[in-house]
Amino acid sequence: MDSAEFHAAVYETVRLIPAQKVTSYGHIAKLIGMPKHSRHVGQALKFLSPETEPPVPWYRVLGSSGVISSRGPGTNGARRQGDELEAEGVVVTTGPSGDLRVNLREYGWFPDRV
Repeated sequence: MDSAEFHAAVYETVRLIPAQKVTSYGHIAKLIGMPKHSRHVGQALKFLSPETEPPVPWYRVLGSSGVISSRGPGTNGARRQGDELEAEGVVVTTGPSGDLRVNLREYGWFPDRV
């Protein structure tokens, strides 16, 4: 699978995540048949154009522990992602180290295949 095919598969699969549900980068990688490529899923979402049609609900993809990934010091990407999730009705909490997180037991979407 080349890079363009990988990105297309990621976007297609992320579009399947129902509203008010989240999944992990690793689970998306597994669903597209590339289980060891969770970081590449993150990269594909990082390069997603906001004009992509149909839209890709990138904000529904989190780290495997339910933590919203930081975009680095001085950035607001994690807060923006949390805001998108809250707008859908997903409860986002603040962890002990200040990280934003979602309860995967309550909001997780982990089908065996799509």
